[in-house]
Amino acid sequence: MLTAGLLSGCASEAASDSTLPTITVGSDTYPPYVYMDNNGDITGLDVDIAEEAFRRMGYRAEFTTIDWEQKTELVDNGEIDCIWGCFSMDGRENDYQWAGPYLVSRQVIAVGAQSGIEQMSDLAGKTIAVQATGKPEAIFLSGGENVPAFRNVISLADRGVQYAMLDCGYVDAVAGHEEAIRQYMKDYGANFRILDEPLLTTGIGVAFSRHDTRGLAAQLTEVVAQMREDGSMEQLVGKYLEVPAHSLEVEQLEQ
Repeated sequence: MLTAGLLSGCASEAASDSTLPTITVGSDTYPPYVYMDNNGDITGLDVDIAEEAFRRMGYRAEFTTIDWEQKTELVDNGEIDCIWGCFSMDGRENDYQWAGPYLVSRQVIAVGAQSGIEQMSDLAGKTIAVQATGKPEAIFLSGGENVPAFRNVISLADRGVQYAMLDCGYVDAVAGHEEAIRQYMKDYGANFRILDEPLLTTGIGVAFSRHDTRGLAAQLTEVVAQMREDGSMEQLVGKYLEVPAHSLEVEQLEQ
């Protein structure tokens, strides 16, 4: 297992390697995966993983905030090299070249702590807020026998607005990545309750354009697998998540 000292050393080495070619990573603000620190710098779990993984590949990761709804166009036209930011692979397997999955994430539904909603079927006739172009939006808009007949599905570009609407009682529920919802609850003291049954358990990965010929997706898949094996992935995840083991159970997705 990679020790904290070694991991720190790797970070220092990456910081001094300004001569490395740059990989431009497009992402959205999504704590604890990607967010701005008090100095206005982009940081977070995905940023740390990307910096270490690309350093091992001989590149320097440079994150830039993008309009998430334009992510496919941006990666296809070369304005960014890849999309990285708690991006679930499920249902999008053929839309991109993928590296990963490198972590596991649960898509969940959150309601107010005092809400009488106990399971997804209780959302029939209710209003739920989701992120535009996100996986919950696709699930709810496509319908199906397990999807309740919502009164309204509100799609929002800004996740922060989504959570604030639930906090203020403007919607009955929100759906999104569990760790992002828990981070909002922690940061803002929001009194939410997450339903026991997950909406989806999925692998999150790094998306490259289908037309990319550099082979970076395959290389990055190998590197993140090495990082799980040598313990550095667990070390990084442990900086941000209370139970890192749950996010590292990638092999179980293939069973």
